[in-house]
Amino acid sequence: MNRSNTRNIQPIIIGIVVIGVIALALSGYLGTLFGAATSPFVDIQSWFFARYQIIYEFLTVPRDVASLRSRNAQLEEEVASLQTQVIDLQQQLTDTDVLYALLDFARARPENVYVAASVIAIDPNPFLQYIIIDRGSDEGLRHGMPVVTQLGLVGRVDAVTANAARIQLITDASSTVNARLKNAGVDAILSGSVTGDLELSMVDQDIGLEIGEIVLTSGLGGNYPQDVVIGQVVTIRKLENELFQTATIQPAVDFTKIKAVLVITNFNPVDFSPLVPTPRP
Repeated sequence: MNRSNTRNIQPIIIGIVVIGVIALALSGYLGTLFGAATSPFVDIQSWFFARYQIIYEFLTVPRDVASLRSRNAQLEEEVASLQTQVIDLQQQLTDTDVLYALLDFARARPENVYVAASVIAIDPNPFLQYIIIDRGSDEGLRHGMPVVTQLGLVGRVDAVTANAARIQLITDASSTVNARLKNAGVDAILSGSVTGDLELSMVDQDIGLEIGEIVLTSGLGGNYPQDVVIGQVVTIRKLENELFQTATIQPAVDFTKIKAVLVITNFNPVDFSPLVPTPRP
């Protein structure tokens, strides 16, 4: 009898407990009690997690830093390689532009026969104005042949080997060119100097020389063909007590940046030295 009553009471008690728990949960008291009960466990878990994080970072961060450094070095190498490729492509484009310009110049003057050559060296002596090209006697180059670019006169062949030639620039101190003023229509003498400057001399005082006047080769003297651009007048020196006026010429060719030239191989310089009278003793 008692056992039967106990079995009947147990569901009632369980129901009352469940109802009580639901009531506490709805009233908010259960959350407070649950928080107070679980707070120690949460603190312990947080403590272990913080220590785990420290140990994990201690073990993995050095490896990550090393990996990042390696990746950074790899990226820097790739950037350097790409920059080199860009420079090479720009250089190839520049060289191609120069070759096309030389080709256009040669087509515009079909009466001449040209040999194209690359500049491979510049004379290091500051008092000499010479360049070395990669073509020589095997390609038909001879002493005295004129050398030009698409911009104007460069100089002439001074010495030749089988596969190379030395070019004396018009700016060299021992270089002289018979020139002509395009607008004034008068002849003059163009001389180089140890400083690399070009000076125009033997211009009569009566000639109205102007800044910007174009200077061409005259063809006189037999050293250069006529009407090749040399440069233009940048300064004028005119004194009353002198017979002639002089001028400084800016060359059309920038000799510091010259990379390729054309040698006129069908031009035969004339040697006037046997015709020049020698002074009597």
